[in-house]
Amino acid sequence: MQSQKFAPNEYNQLPNQPGVYKFFNSENTIIYVGKAKSLSKRVASYFTKSNDLNRKTVKLVREIDSIEIVIVNSEFDALLLENSLIKENQPRYNILLKDDKTFPSIIITNERFPRIFSTRRINPREGTYFGPYTNVKAMNGVLDLIRKLYTIRTCSLNLSERNVTAGKFKVCLEYHIGNCLGPCEGHQTEEDYLIDIEHAKQILKGNLSVVRQNYKEHMSHAAEELRFEAAQQYKDKLDLLERFQSKSLIVNPKINNVDVFGVLRDQDRFYVNFMKIDHGTIRISETIEAKPKLNEPENEFLQVLLFDLKNQFGSENTEIITNKPIEGWDAIEILHPKIGDKRKLLDLSIKNSSFFRTEKLRKREESKSPTERVLEILQNDLNLKEVPKHIECFDNSNIQGTNPVSSMVCFKNGKPSKKDYRKYNIKTVVGPDDFASMREVVYRRYKHLKEEQLDYPNLVIIDGGKGQLSSACESLKALDLYGQIPIVGIAKRLEEIYYPEDEFPIHISKKSPSLKLIQHLRDEAHRFAITFHRQKRSKSSLVSELDQIKGIGPSTKQLLYNEFKSIKRIKEVTIEDLTNVIGESKAQLIQNHFKQKKES
Repeated sequence: MQSQKFAPNEYNQLPNQPGVYKFFNSENTIIYVGKAKSLSKRVASYFTKSNDLNRKTVKLVREIDSIEIVIVNSEFDALLLENSLIKENQPRYNILLKDDKTFPSIIITNERFPRIFSTRRINPREGTYFGPYTNVKAMNGVLDLIRKLYTIRTCSLNLSERNVTAGKFKVCLEYHIGNCLGPCEGHQTEEDYLIDIEHAKQILKGNLSVVRQNYKEHMSHAAEELRFEAAQQYKDKLDLLERFQSKSLIVNPKINNVDVFGVLRDQDRFYVNFMKIDHGTIRISETIEAKPKLNEPENEFLQVLLFDLKNQFGSENTEIITNKPIEGWDAIEILHPKIGDKRKLLDLSIKNSSFFRTEKLRKREESKSPTERVLEILQNDLNLKEVPKHIECFDNSNIQGTNPVSSMVCFKNGKPSKKDYRKYNIKTVVGPDDFASMREVVYRRYKHLKEEQLDYPNLVIIDGGKGQLSSACESLKALDLYGQIPIVGIAKRLEEIYYPEDEFPIHISKKSPSLKLIQHLRDEAHRFAITFHRQKRSKSSLVSELDQIKGIGPSTKQLLYNEFKSIKRIKEVTIEDLTNVIGESKAQLIQNHFKQKKES
């Protein structure tokens, strides 16, 4: 398994999204945690603005060995996650947020007449929590707004039914100034009080439209009555309401002690983000790449992977949020949320998996050689099942039917493999018949591979149009290889690519590197065939001239050809040169022959 880490020189590959970055040293220990509105810009500033860094930061940068990131939805979420991770890991270069303080939240208690107040201590058994809030002023403004709008008690008295009935308490100043309706003396029923509490909950949940409309009406009414000071107060409260922060996914007391398992699959690999949520806070966020064994069922693989991750990070949570059906966990509840906060948390996990997959694919693509990329493009352009690492191309050559030959050139991994080139003398065809010649050489080539049990090519290219391609296919059918070896034809005039039994050709872009590779193969096959044809024709011409001289046998002709290469050269050399190669008597015979022929 591989986690989502970047080398320091890869900072420009980070996303332009909000999130948290973690710096690790060479011992794989977290030395610094930071937040960013844009991860790419913030992390880059450590490495591109070295002159502006203080002494502590320069030392930090020197120790950075790798970088890990977590993508979130907003800068606010990034701040909360940074706070959580600093308290969890205590990095030695973080001098802020290292204490045990947390951002405050608002609680609605579980008492008979619930109270609403701010707290930094989270205990789910004591009530319902909203927040946390980074803007304390805005939070206090909302609390003040709730108290101004609704008559919520601020005392900590135990207003049990028994205590109230017994007249144990007396109303305080809050009752006399109108901020409380006196539930402590039974002046307000519990039902009426809970209506105000329910309205306050709507404000804390972010359902502000009713409250906003209420304030606008109060503000307008005050203005109509010329109570401008009161209208301004209502307007100030409206402004505070607008700045009210909604709850965060990163720290959410309602999502407690669960694991999040965001999974994406790409062919034979899985990209998984694992989040561990403890006490409403993301404690761990790790993204990995994993590859199952051959033919291993997906459910079985994900079970083992999830077990390993839970074990690695010490998670004992019995609730798992995931986007994949994972069966076989009797003691664990598997959730597949479609809406709500848990779905948003799952989407955040999948977002991290998606970025990790994108980066892995990019790096994998960059690591490929240009030739590998061209072969993959060729595979896509021709819709092949396999990357064509082994390609063979055939061509014919003859002049007016004389000395017909064929050639086969072989490219392996996009490069000519000249030791695998083959020359073919046409044996069964009389006259200029390209179709029959192609049928013969293709049959001979693949009959040999089949009998010797050698590897077949991933692609066969025939230099010619539909006629030559059809002839080649007939040979493959005769060998029961048709359909096992991909085969296409390329027509010279318009560079059209023909498929067997397909009436219409396809056209690959003239700028495509895959077409250039096909052209290279075609041109190499043509060059090889022409060279072989010329050699054969030259040898045939030499033999026919010398055959007319009585006393000159095959061995003598071969000596002459090896030394002088052509009839023209033999005619031009002196008798002394001939004598040095084949002896005086035979040299005299050859010179007399050409002399008599010239005179006649």
